[in-house]
Amino acid sequence: MDGDKRREWIVGQLKNSAEPLSGTALAKSAGVSRQVIVQDIALLRATNKNILSTNKGYVIYQAEEHQRHTRVIAVKHSDSEMLEELNIIVDAGARVLDVIIEHEVYGQITVDLLIESRRDVNEFIDKISTDRTKPLKELTNDYHYHTIDGTSKEILDEVEAALLEKGYLLR
Repeated sequence: MDGDKRREWIVGQLKNSAEPLSGTALAKSAGVSRQVIVQDIALLRATNKNILSTNKGYVIYQAEEHQRHTRVIAVKHSDSEMLEELNIIVDAGARVLDVIIEHEVYGQITVDLLIESRRDVNEFIDKISTDRTKPLKELTNDYHYHTIDGTSKEILDEVEAALLEKGYLLR
């Protein structure tokens, strides 16, 4: 299949999947290399497709019927406090869409997370622990940002209040 049809197929696969799809799985199904899929995803994202690259694979971020409110928060905490920080956010009913750092050399680095439940939090923490990967925040002395969203501004206010109380939120 040519590139345009393959990219159309990728969007269809992502829309119809209840779970994130890895680049490897998409490549195998399409009969191309993973690098071709990565390039296709980059082209799709450039045309405003809401495709997120999470640690579990690619997902299409579809807007819900009801309005979601989004906020970027600045936080700082140790590695041992990361589980608590993420649980505070999801327990209030918000989602962690990404993590952002401002690196002295590379500038802004943003990584999609799409963490929306304690299960997602635990899988993320386990992956960092078992893969011996360092969180991005370590590049900036634990300072980082998250884009969070929720169904109301009150939910986001609740998240900020809880993070402030714990000393994680920066004002």
